[in-house]
Amino acid sequence: MLRTLIIGLGQAGWTLHLPVLARLRETANDEGLFAKDPIVVHDPKHLPAGGQDEPIAVAHSLREARAALDPARTVVHICTPPSVRVELLREVAELGFRKVLVEKPLSADRTDIARILEIRDAWDLNLSVVSHWLDSALTRRLTKIVYSGRLGELHSIAAVQRKPRFTRSLNTNGHQSAFDVEVPHSLAVVLRLAGQATVVGASWADMRINGRLLPRMGTARLSLRHDHGVRTEIWSDLTSLLRERRISLEFEQGRVTGYYPVSRDDDHALMTVTADGHEETEIFRDDSLASFLLRTYRGFAMGHRMTSDLDLNVDIVSLLSDAKNLCEAGGGVTEPQETSNGVVKHVH
Repeated sequence: MLRTLIIGLGQAGWTLHLPVLARLRETANDEGLFAKDPIVVHDPKHLPAGGQDEPIAVAHSLREARAALDPARTVVHICTPPSVRVELLREVAELGFRKVLVEKPLSADRTDIARILEIRDAWDLNLSVVSHWLDSALTRRLTKIVYSGRLGELHSIAAVQRKPRFTRSLNTNGHQSAFDVEVPHSLAVVLRLAGQATVVGASWADMRINGRLLPRMGTARLSLRHDHGVRTEIWSDLTSLLRERRISLEFEQGRVTGYYPVSRDDDHALMTVTADGHEETEIFRDDSLASFLLRTYRGFAMGHRMTSDLDLNVDIVSLLSDAKNLCEAGGGVTEPQETSNGVVKHVH
């Protein structure tokens, strides 16, 4: 049975990983997968206010956590910001832990990703990146449609992500830009659906709140050209009071529009297929983080190498680095204009 160490108690560690693991420890208990011992948590800065239903044990240092855990039977969740991952991952490796889950994006830039891969190789880490949108029921259905060819050739993809992120942006500085918040989710999906790609356009905008300026944290736009000709537009707005995670696929013979769950309050997704003058809509459960964690823990328990999506996440960091470099080199701020079919276009 596996135990858990969560490092970093911000949004990802405290409000996502911990409660999802708590549910899994109840529902998957008959598999003998999760140990009944408390989940060990560590954050060098703080323990968030408010309790958790799941019993936890607070470790005030990683060495204290190591004394309470057997590294061979422990999965480490690294939920700290990308900018501070390298040395933390090295310390985790030096303490003997080998089963490691890292929150997306894997690193802040190409330099850090090279150092992370060096640490992985030097310490033989079984390293996986949390890319739970790839485990999404909606993503699986979209993938099946693309590869089945039932709607003909895929021509373009548009992904729109909107949510208000004012308070967290004011209170934390772990992300360098809006590219690091929501975009990695949709970028993983479009690379899975349409293959490798090149950045052909990018822009970002600042967030302004009550006279305060948060550079690059307002919006992010990413335009891709995939190797097989598909074009992708990703638009993320962290200043919207609306919540939406929408993806639209334009095919030779139809269109598919999907909506991912937008919060922890409801884990259902929606997909509409339009073809031959007909429209068919499905609503279904889509608890992607639980599916990802369960699959990953099963793999760790069986001794599998859980690195199948690592190359994809390396590509994600590289593309995000290209987008940021393009913006810094003069990429301008763009404003979204949404067409009737849900595709977002941008004008300077």
